[in-house]
Amino acid sequence: MSEYDILIIGGGPAGLTAGLYTARSRLKTLLLEKMAPGGQAALAWTIENYPGFPEGIGGPELMERTRKQAEKYGLEIRSGEVVKVSVSSEDERPGCGLEKVVNTEKKEYKTIALIVATGTRPRKLAVPGEERLIGRGVSYCATCDGPLFKERKVVVVGGGDTAVEEALFLSKFAEKTTLIHRRDELRATKIIEERAVSNPKLEFLWKSVVTEIFGETEVEGVKVRNLETGKDLTLEAKGVFVYIGTLPNTGFLKGIVEMDEEGFIITDGNMETSVSGTYACGDVRKKLLRQVVTACGEGATAGVAAGQYVRKWKYKKEM
Repeated sequence: MSEYDILIIGGGPAGLTAGLYTARSRLKTLLLEKMAPGGQAALAWTIENYPGFPEGIGGPELMERTRKQAEKYGLEIRSGEVVKVSVSSEDERPGCGLEKVVNTEKKEYKTIALIVATGTRPRKLAVPGEERLIGRGVSYCATCDGPLFKERKVVVVGGGDTAVEEALFLSKFAEKTTLIHRRDELRATKIIEERAVSNPKLEFLWKSVVTEIFGETEVEGVKVRNLETGKDLTLEAKGVFVYIGTLPNTGFLKGIVEMDEEGFIITDGNMETSVSGTYACGDVRKKLLRQVVTACGEGATAGVAAGQYVRKWKYKKEM
């Protein structure tokens, strides 16, 4: 069993920043990421509100820079999906804290402190045709799949920042982009809304929801219902991009730490969870704002707090 001072689960901006701080403190740190480091931020076409980049910066570039910076100071990054976390009983020496065991499908790791930065996954529409046509026109990432729909009609479902930003991105490729939103106004930041409204290649369907995605071997269109009139409409489309919120990746922690009803982890101001020496940062936390800049701040806090916990733990073990 490999042993570490700190183990971080998740390699998005929160996890990488936490690792940067713990590695610079010369604490033996491992970061486990099931995909490529960078998380959802690495899929962003451009990030305009990260301080220090007045012209904006691409998500992949920002995350690659962050990864290199953390590894420069000694952060170890490995590929692996965590399937189980166990917390030991209190050490025989009172006050020494709880040791944690983290299991992937192939390996087991022991750590003094644990930082969870597993982020979120897209919430699905849960309508007929969605699951069957994922990868055949149904997508949750315009940056990944947008270029495949050049000169084709697509729809975007949602009304927040992500939905509108991705609709703007798709308008660069698609023949026509229709944004479908259940309200009569967008929830996006005003500057983003202004760009969308002034874009001639964007159309809007207000007070409407998608009730079905249809097509045999690929998406051919969607059925839409107006919530005010109850009337149904059929739209031709080759792509359906869904942005209606997110769900936390916390299934492996069920019964271990305190969460809210949706599964977001509850922490204190130091990012510590209900389990001593276990921290959470980034989008996986219960909080107001989910942005790269807040994830980085929380990652820094979690890294510093976890480092203090480890040093205190080691001191008490030596007494």
